[in-house]
Formats: sequence, C-alpha cells, structure tokens
Amino acid sequence: MTELLPLISEVGFPIIVTLYLLHRIERKLEDVIVSIKTLPDRLKG
Repeated sequence: MTELLPLISEVGFPIIVTLYLLHRIERKLEDVIVSIKTLPDRLKG
C-alpha cells in the first residue's frame, strides 16, 4: 500500500490534467463542427 500512494500521486495528476484538456478540446471541436455545418447557409444569405 505504501508503494501505491506515490504511484497515484505521480500518475494521477497527469491523468486529471489530460482528461480536463480533452474535455476542453471536445467542446471547442463541437463549436467548430456547428460553424462548419452552418457555413453554407451563411454564405447564401
């Protein structure tokens, strides 16, 4: 158990940061997809 705690502290933080950044990128990609889908309508008008 004592060897597991340092491993979690070393590996856990990068995993949390990675998941947070992936979540932010996913939201931004959704915005880009919506913009691309609405682009032809905006170009017509």
